[in-house]
Amino acid sequence: QVQLAESGGGLVQAGGSLRLSCAASRRTGRTNYMGWFRQAPGKEREFVARITWSGDSILYADSVKGRFTISTDNTKNTVDLQMNSLKPEDTATYYCAAKAVPYGQYAYWGQGTQVTVSP
Repeated sequence: QVQLAESGGGLVQAGGSLRLSCAASRRTGRTNYMGWFRQAPGKEREFVARITWSGDSILYADSVKGRFTISTDNTKNTVDLQMNSLKPEDTATYYCAAKAVPYGQYAYWGQGTQVTVSP
């Protein structure tokens, strides 16, 4: 079993920055792809970004391109999401997830961390 734990959420004003971190208890063949998702109240969960541990495959949702950066620290088994130029519409609970293959289902999920962006 793999545990994922997010941290770094909080309250920030529009235009500000936050850095989220996801710590994985271990890496296995089922955690090759690490992703960030978010869910705002009353909305469906949406994809934000995804990366491989080697960093050679990165995807972003159009809504965050140019503002968010996903990265890994293989020595710490962490995946970070640097969020800049935050907007009120970025307000959501952010979740870390892991899966084995690019087109498969995410098998592991964290508990989430709240990000609130005030106008």
